[in-house]
Amino acid sequence: MAVTSTQSAAPASVNNVAVGRYLTSSTAAAFDITTGFLPRYVKVQNLNASGYAAMEWYEGMDDASAVLTGADGAISLITSLGITPSSRGFTVGLQTDVNVINEQLSWMAIG
Repeated sequence: MAVTSTQSAAPASVNNVAVGRYLTSSTAAAFDITTGFLPRYVKVQNLNASGYAAMEWYEGMDDASAVLTGADGAISLITSLGITPSSRGFTVGLQTDVNVINEQLSWMAIG
């Protein structure tokens, strides 16, 4: 199993913003990202999908939900396999338009 994960913290003048990328060559599965803060907004985008595939979670949404923009451009609200915030980061669910084996994901979290 090979997982590549990078991230960078915001400059000292900006608090609670984190960005990074995630790529796995193992079986696609839900995964956790540690940011060090409780996010109020999270966006995860698949950089390899034909078209545009992304999930966005906003403060106040249910756990595991997201606004999904599918690779076909359709926008919908999903109530499972989405994004779940935690006190120190978030979990990306196994939503198969976005979380795909051998495809790079870019993410951003704002607290």
